[in-house]
Amino acid sequence: MKIRNPPTGEKSELNMTSMIDIVFLLLIFFVMTFKIVEMEGDFSVKMPLAGSSNSTIDPTELPLKLRLRADDNGTLAGMELNDIQMGNGPEAFDKLRGTIIGQIGSSAPVPEEAGEGPEVEIDTDFNLRYEYVIRAITAVSGYKDGDQVVKLIERIKFAKPRR
Repeated sequence: MKIRNPPTGEKSELNMTSMIDIVFLLLIFFVMTFKIVEMEGDFSVKMPLAGSSNSTIDPTELPLKLRLRADDNGTLAGMELNDIQMGNGPEAFDKLRGTIIGQIGSSAPVPEEAGEGPEVEIDTDFNLRYEYVIRAITAVSGYKDGDQVVKLIERIKFAKPRR
């Protein structure tokens, strides 16, 4: 069987105008959504000013270490702040707050200057109940004086729990 009408070699042309429009739309989209990111490793390091060699160390810049010990039941067996025994009863948290106020220097709020200020590292036993940790955080972070909240320490970090 012979095909009578052979197909003619028609060339199909692509409409380049619409393709160019799409390329420009994509280009505009990516240019408008591009966000410039800060360079990595650009640290703002605050170096101390050159001063006399007999400068004193500010006690509020020293790390405060709060150690919470637990007994076998998970209750608070002892609490110490920088080797100062606080006890283990409910009055120990009030004593802790008073010691923190004495360490900072006053009961006035600590100024917030880019993460500066004293820092407390809380070191707990593994089986200590969370209620004691929360009470310790509450005691060092601040208190309420009437309608005003007085902030003491805002930088709190945790050591690995001891087993």
